[in-house]
Amino acid sequence: MLGTIFNEILYRPIFNALVFLYNTIPDFGIAIILLTIIIKLVLLPLSHKSIKSRHEMAKLQPQIKELQKKHKKKDEQSKELMKLYKEHNINPLSGCLPLLIQLPILIALYRVLINILKPESLTALYVSVANPGVINGLSLGILDLSKNSPVLAILAGISQFFYSKITMKYSPQTETKKEGFNIQNMMGKQMIYFMPVITVLIAWNFPAGLPLYWIISTLLGLAQEHYLAKKFHGKLKTSN
Repeated sequence: MLGTIFNEILYRPIFNALVFLYNTIPDFGIAIILLTIIIKLVLLPLSHKSIKSRHEMAKLQPQIKELQKKHKKKDEQSKELMKLYKEHNINPLSGCLPLLIQLPILIALYRVLINILKPESLTALYVSVANPGVINGLSLGILDLSKNSPVLAILAGISQFFYSKITMKYSPQTETKKEGFNIQNMMGKQMIYFMPVITVLIAWNFPAGLPLYWIISTLLGLAQEHYLAKKFHGKLKTSN
């Protein structure tokens, strides 16, 4: 049942969209890049809201610190924090939603990239999408996206590093301390280096189409982060 829902909601639509784009522009790499842009546009309202919420939470840090000083008990702190978030119309869990949605999309895309080059898998096409017969995994005649690519895997890790760095810069910083160390901030800094390594290790063993999607998606995410940071902090300066 869950497998059927996954196939009909994610796998088949992504599969058909990629084949349609390949039929329109018969280059597998360009088709993947266009698909990435489309997926990013579909998720744009959600990611926009998530980034905006994160920036607003960062803005509230002075008030959050005051609440933590005033209320020593954890349950009181939580209650007052939720009140503060409600006052400013902030959902503290909204930052997790893009990640939760992105994961099944990555799984679906991995399955698509594994299967799409097999002629027998083209039976998953909708009636409205023409069957190309055979899909050539080469992009620009030189890069075989059906096989793993160490170069793209490393580029995916580098792009993830810069994305983690900019999101850390505009993320709320808490003052949870133990033995003189700011534990949460220290863990956040470690994640800046940990996530790119994990990205490289995963992308290294996947078909190159997946790290290509990852790179383009991350670069688009960086552009969105930069634009909203400039816009949001510009408003703050004006209001001040």
